[in-house]
Amino acid sequence: MATPASHPLPCAIPGTPLADAVPGIDTCVHCGFCLQACPTYLTLQDENDSPRGRILLMRELVEGSLTVDDPSVRTHIDRCLGCRACETACPSGVPYGQLLEATRATLNRSRPIPAVARLILWVFARPRLLAVALAGSRLFRSTRLPALLGRMLGGRLGFSMAMLASTQGAVPRRRYRAAGAGTRGTVAALRGCVMEGLFTETNRATERVLVENDYALAAAPGQRCCGALHAHAGDLDTARELARANVEAFEQSGAEWIAVNAAGCGAIMKEYGHLLHDDPEWAERAASVAARVRDVSELLAAAGPKPGATLPLTATYDAPCHLQHAQRVVTPPLAVLGAVPGLTLVPLTDSDQCCGSAGIYNLVEPGVSNAVLAPKLANVRATDASLVATGNPGCLMQIGAGLRRAGIAARTVHPVDLLDASYAAREGS
Repeated sequence: MATPASHPLPCAIPGTPLADAVPGIDTCVHCGFCLQACPTYLTLQDENDSPRGRILLMRELVEGSLTVDDPSVRTHIDRCLGCRACETACPSGVPYGQLLEATRATLNRSRPIPAVARLILWVFARPRLLAVALAGSRLFRSTRLPALLGRMLGGRLGFSMAMLASTQGAVPRRRYRAAGAGTRGTVAALRGCVMEGLFTETNRATERVLVENDYALAAAPGQRCCGALHAHAGDLDTARELARANVEAFEQSGAEWIAVNAAGCGAIMKEYGHLLHDDPEWAERAASVAARVRDVSELLAAAGPKPGATLPLTATYDAPCHLQHAQRVVTPPLAVLGAVPGLTLVPLTDSDQCCGSAGIYNLVEPGVSNAVLAPKLANVRATDASLVATGNPGCLMQIGAGLRRAGIAARTVHPVDLLDASYAAREGS
């Protein structure tokens, strides 16, 4: 069995992000604990589609026994969901997520990412164009055609329609006047791209429940996309550009905390210090901002959270990968759900396993994505719950679309939406 190199590797790709990541490669002892945690390995049963196998491919790229234009290397690297469940399972602390991003950035120098991914990333880096695209999506969603087409059409298009339909609220909305003492400190909330564009009411609910739990809101104008999609795709230059804009915006907010209600966004923002570590002008600033980032459930759990009124509902909780595995946030979302009286929470088998969303993965690798999603849907069906609570827009849409197309009556909902509905019911009682 291979062991880490005891001397520097001869480097066939100097000056690349992967060459800079060699210390992380050396951390892997190829023990195999990652195999049973990896959704693509469990689905495809190919060692090359496991974290251990992909790290071996990375090492061979560095040593020169494989080249960056080898199509098989690109295939196995592209198939990775980037869920980072392997990091939770790894006894050696391999920074797999960072290695994956460095590898993709290196491979992108010889061959660009697929056209559909390039288009999506290009739009997300342009706020005005993105706003128009999301406004058009909301308008189309209001026609109820996405729900119909999601049932009628097959393939990628039908699934995309079902994803859009699943962004509609699953619990009744009743706004209320949030009131709190503001004694727990100031919080600036990341609006996000998809969250503000398609889950607008969840963002407003996030603000209300923070105020109800004694946080004072601070504005952070000038926010941009968090850069997670770009970093995961290996477009590190754009990810850094977006990170700099957000660092400046949240610095100017003066907030003590930065609340994020999207697991993928929170994961990348907590790693802004690493993303900009070799930028002398921004490294320290990025690390300072990253240290203030919290998932909204962390802030709410620290405050209690305060209980609301009774909601007689049955739900199950699915842990977003970038919340449980990247951020290592496990119990706070359960504390949020536990503050809703009357809510029956049914355990979900393999709730820590990936749903197959992974940013834009479900659009560029639909076959593997659907195969990863299938056991998740079966486990949800077995709970007989009416709601699936999860704290990431990609998971809300992926699982939501899968439920619709599988004829399962359950709908997806963000945990803060349930807490918000509970507070609204308390005020109205």
